[in-house]
Amino acid sequence: MTKNNRIMIIGSKETFLVRALVNKLSDAGYDSSFVFADVDCVNEVWSEFNTYVYYLEMNETADSKLLIFLKDKLRAEDKQIILISDVADKDAFCDGIGREMVGKVFIRPLDIFLFTEYVEAGSFGSAFDDAKKHILIVDDDPTYMGLIRGWLNGKYKVSMANSGMQAISWLANNKADLILLDYEMPVTPGPKVMEMLRSESTTKDIPVIFLTGKSDKESVVQVLNLKPEGYILKSVTQNELIEKIAEFFSKRLK
Repeated sequence: MTKNNRIMIIGSKETFLVRALVNKLSDAGYDSSFVFADVDCVNEVWSEFNTYVYYLEMNETADSKLLIFLKDKLRAEDKQIILISDVADKDAFCDGIGREMVGKVFIRPLDIFLFTEYVEAGSFGSAFDDAKKHILIVDDDPTYMGLIRGWLNGKYKVSMANSGMQAISWLANNKADLILLDYEMPVTPGPKVMEMLRSESTTKDIPVIFLTGKSDKESVVQVLNLKPEGYILKSVTQNELIEKIAEFFSKRLK
């Protein structure tokens, strides 16, 4: 794999340790730069990079406006940020930006080998990532979506949409190999979303598996009449879900 990532290292201070990290990444073949943790500074050069790292100093609280900005930018580009932090400070950062937006947390002292290994294999717009199956999760519960994304990340490329209309909009410009669709959502419930998908030539063949808490017979029958690829209850465990998805893709290859 070519090391073509441009890495933005965001932080409140360009300390000796941050400069050392930049130098080590350069030695490893990566083009990286420090950017001050300010919305205007980050926004000005955002498009020049494709991998983003936040270096959180000890006992530091990241600016809430910057966290909101980063969350919006990352979500729009279907990316995650890497966090370098002490154990005591990581939870506040992850809660502030949204845990689903943090791809990996590296606890100091940083192991630069593990860090560069993650950047190479960690799905930051690389050719390796393009070969993965792409799963779109559609659910109005961001916490649950983040959980499922965490379960599936690494093996699959995972995107999220918090409503049926957002999913339709996302699919206008992106492709998915599988959609995990919630049943109960405000405005446009899951069955209606599936009907909309089946009515469009560009989305009618995308397989859909319902991932939902609705287990009553009436709801199940209504969904099965739409002929989805499956119906999985949200009580499913991580191993069960991974196994069911792997089985689904395996059958499609036969």
